[in-house]
Amino acid sequence: MPKDKTVPGVYVSLKDLIKLQYQATGFSFLPRQPVQSLLSGRHSSRLRGRGLDFEELRQYRPGDDIRTMDWKATKRCGEPYVRVFTEERERPVLLIIDQRISMFFGSQVNMKSVTAAEAAALAAWRVADAGDKVGAIIFNDHEIREIKPRRSKKTVMQILQRIVEQNNELSVDQNIRSNKKMLDRALEKAVHLAGHDYLVCVISDFFGLSDRSLHHVKQLCRHNDVMLSLIYDPLARKLPENGSLVISDGTRQVLLDSKESRLKKRFPEFLEGRLKTLTENLDKFGVPVLPVNTTESVALQVRRILGYKPGKSSRAGKVAVRGSR
Repeated sequence: MPKDKTVPGVYVSLKDLIKLQYQATGFSFLPRQPVQSLLSGRHSSRLRGRGLDFEELRQYRPGDDIRTMDWKATKRCGEPYVRVFTEERERPVLLIIDQRISMFFGSQVNMKSVTAAEAAALAAWRVADAGDKVGAIIFNDHEIREIKPRRSKKTVMQILQRIVEQNNELSVDQNIRSNKKMLDRALEKAVHLAGHDYLVCVISDFFGLSDRSLHHVKQLCRHNDVMLSLIYDPLARKLPENGSLVISDGTRQVLLDSKESRLKKRFPEFLEGRLKTLTENLDKFGVPVLPVNTTESVALQVRRILGYKPGKSSRAGKVAVRGSR
């Protein structure tokens, strides 16, 4: 039987992702986040966002912000001087979106693949609205599609179309062979594509995370900012109290008894272990690891993590990574 691609939460459509344009508000990729942001924590971050370039030192003029006063120059010259800055014009954003068979799982609302697609769409629309370039690397178990960063809604539409194409190919009936190495290959491609001062956002369940994966992320960190979004299903945190579970990798199946005590203890470790590996290895590089679950609205989660309250400056405070504890 043909796949029903209209089932909400199982597959996404281009129409679904276009609609998210109107929800891509209330959050920012700027370097400074408010105190209430989930990025607030004890670990400092290198996330710089679009910054400021020094332009000139000139005499004070009525109406100038006193906070820009250069007190050393003022003292030296005997009259008030201010430092003038201009905002950096370019901050390309590169999205890396995982649509492998490992993402084709969901216990309640969305498949992980759908949540990842929605998170990518929100990011792409937000970047386009800010006037920055956006590009993408979309990958599954056998293919990597690359879209170079450009400043246009046409590019956003290309990204969304490629996501939908790979998303709609997912099916347990197609005998798709899981390929752990595709995460490494996608990250390696990002290393070659991203230049300097990019913001690289990786949206994945990080299945197949390896030392090589971490090496590529660290390479990206040398000249760019990196943000990792760990897509997970709540079932990975807590199993139901009783009943049987059928777990499949697309080719094999296993029946699990959720009442079994060792299983209840070990099963959440798959998620917590992956999260711990990411945070511990990338903490010193200041790479935020942002967990996003499949049961809540993606837009609400993004606003909770990166959002700011109306009337508050999104530049207040300092971005930091919440620890895995």
